[in-house]
Amino acid sequence: MNKVLVSLLLTLSMTSLAQAAGNAEAGQGKVIVCGACHSPDGNSAVPTFPKLAGQGERYLLKQLYDIKTGARPIVEMTGLLDNMSDQDLKDISAYYASQKMTVGAADPKLAARGAELFRGGKLEEGMPACIGCHAPNGAGLAAAGYPKLGGQHAAYIAKQLTDFREGNRTNDGDSMIMRSIAAKLSNKDMEAVASYIQGLH
Repeated sequence: MNKVLVSLLLTLSMTSLAQAAGNAEAGQGKVIVCGACHSPDGNSAVPTFPKLAGQGERYLLKQLYDIKTGARPIVEMTGLLDNMSDQDLKDISAYYASQKMTVGAADPKLAARGAELFRGGKLEEGMPACIGCHAPNGAGLAAAGYPKLGGQHAAYIAKQLTDFREGNRTNDGDSMIMRSIAAKLSNKDMEAVASYIQGLH
């Protein structure tokens, strides 16, 4: 009896995971408006708008839900997601996740300090290394919903870190992990780690 129950539960959970998945092909037709800021393939040419290409599907979907519900207010996106269904958001996430992110270059003057922070953190101040959640190459942990950072615009990364530090962005969960990390970074630290991330691949 227990084997039958376990088998049934596994089947149900696998089915719900399959139903939760987005369709990248369908998503391509739903990102036309998004392309104005993020480019059609998700590699934004504007450094203050994030690159979405190659980002983990789970992370993208959470951000879209947070933006739609107001948990992550973004003025430029006000109202854009209001008429989109859950399936639309899943399809858009799947499409961008299927694209390849382009990589920029780090400022050579900032690279050493940026690498030090990204790989080693500031342990004396209780700040862990970024690699713990975002991987040594910046690829993130898609299954856990931790974002890909490698190749992201430095200006965008620096703004997000500043927003976390100042409390303008609060959708990092009850553990407040990004807010607590950003609180330990100076403006110069943020500039250095953001530049390093831009060239990371």
